[in-house]
Amino acid sequence: MEILEKFLSTVDGYVWGVPMLVLLMGTHIFLTFRLGFVQKYIFKAIKISFQKGKEGRGDISHFGALTTALAATIGAGNIVGVGTAVAAGGPGAVLWMWLTGVFGIATKYAEALLSVKYRITSKKGTISGGPMYVLALGMKSRWLGAMFAFFAAIAAFGIGNMVQANSIAVLVKDTFHVSPWITGTVITIFTAVVIIGGIRSIAKVCEKFVPFMAVFYVLGCLVILALKFDTIPATIMLILKSAFTGQAAIGGFLGAGMKEAVRFGVARGLFSNESGLGSAPIVAAAAQTKHPARQALVSSTGTFWDTVVICAISGIVLVNSNVWTKGLDGALLTKTAFTAIPLVGPAVLTIGLLTFVFSTILGWSYYGEKAAEYLFGHGVIKPYRWLWVIVVMIGSVVTVPIVWSFSDIANALMAIPNLISLLVLSSVVHAETKDYLAQEMENKED
Repeated sequence: MEILEKFLSTVDGYVWGVPMLVLLMGTHIFLTFRLGFVQKYIFKAIKISFQKGKEGRGDISHFGALTTALAATIGAGNIVGVGTAVAAGGPGAVLWMWLTGVFGIATKYAEALLSVKYRITSKKGTISGGPMYVLALGMKSRWLGAMFAFFAAIAAFGIGNMVQANSIAVLVKDTFHVSPWITGTVITIFTAVVIIGGIRSIAKVCEKFVPFMAVFYVLGCLVILALKFDTIPATIMLILKSAFTGQAAIGGFLGAGMKEAVRFGVARGLFSNESGLGSAPIVAAAAQTKHPARQALVSSTGTFWDTVVICAISGIVLVNSNVWTKGLDGALLTKTAFTAIPLVGPAVLTIGLLTFVFSTILGWSYYGEKAAEYLFGHGVIKPYRWLWVIVVMIGSVVTVPIVWSFSDIANALMAIPNLISLLVLSSVVHAETKDYLAQEMENKED
């Protein structure tokens, strides 16, 4: 087992090395310029995302699609992942993580647009879409589509299920001294109740659950910052300065150069918002929308909320706490920073992690289900849902160190064919965007 763990860790380090980070960040930057800085429409996109009413064919509303995607995307990475970035890359990593989110908006937009454009309606009347269909129909490469679906299904059971369930069980045990068996049983029952009903049930829960958890966490962080308001300007200046110069050793902190700040900031940012992985477009394809670009705009707000807002606030809280100078690792750094504020800090951390992690289990269940459906047909859906529920229980009570590395590798192998499709079909994204903006101009004139 130790040999396997070491092997997977080595492979994980290789596939998520500099070439992969360059490919992902390079795609973000390329699409930003190719689409004429589509980020400038972010506030228009936010406005559209909150509009109610059916706009076209699809299984769920565009707000339901957005909140389901956010449910899967906003997870432990937004809290613990930021701590990992600061611990390894110093305060400057927060800025690079934030910039990854800003440029990642273009990639999230592009992959959602293509998934809506190339989605299909099954014989059962349900909508199916995602990078596997983009690769098969847009690029005429069924084998790449199958490759994406295969690794998406594997990654779902790992990072979207077992790892998340285990995180909840460990947190509850450490905080409230509750047995993982009890926690696992409760999570499993709640998961079953929600996902057995399919995407409409998942979206219905996420529409109410995700806004609450995000608002609670952000407000909690703002309260923590308000209690130490006088040090915030110096904290922001430290983040900006360290991003380009690195940070010298302070206390127990070993110090990180600019290279580490960039590397860990970009890597954790990409893990947090999932722009380019191809996961969120799977649910974007199920949305009711009048035009692919319209839903793409809504989907792009996911990266804005996840990284540009939530990760940035988490990063400022961590750096402002000053505990990052004590040489702590990512998870311990996060816990120490939040618990430094009596009552408020521990509550924000515990409730934030519990809700973030549970929502991830819900969102990723749909991603894995649609990937399995692409490979094996509609008949696999019900067995897949029940298997998902069983694995939640297993993940709650079994230590899964190998699953992290295995899931990271599967994520990278998902991202590669998805990024290929984004680059090859960037002209399609550009044309659809131009068409949508032209329609918007005509509607304004009318």
